[in-house]
Amino acid sequence: MKQSILQGMLLTGALTLVSGAVMAQASSLDLARTKNCMACHAIGNKVVGPAYKDVAKKYAGQKGAEDMLVQKVMKGGGGVWGAVPMPANTQVSAAQAHTLVKWVLSQ
Repeated sequence: MKQSILQGMLLTGALTLVSGAVMAQASSLDLARTKNCMACHAIGNKVVGPAYKDVAKKYAGQKGAEDMLVQKVMKGGGGVWGAVPMPANTQVSAAQAHTLVKWVLSQ
């Protein structure tokens, strides 16, 4: 009896973690849509800017990548992914930029 209760509690905890991660992914995608990131980017394919999966692959494991990308989101940048520069996104706060970049890097 005690073992089945413990198993049920563990399963409930695991499902809560998974559903929380799914909700965070959906929330980040909604933020990307709201801030018009999806006008130039997609998750799996290049649009005007690189695919988010390609960004995640390029910067995987690089120390300081998150902070550097947050600055690019907010201030813009160019020359890394081609000739079209990324414009500054003045409508994105630093907290929102961190949320977006963490999500992009998780792809």
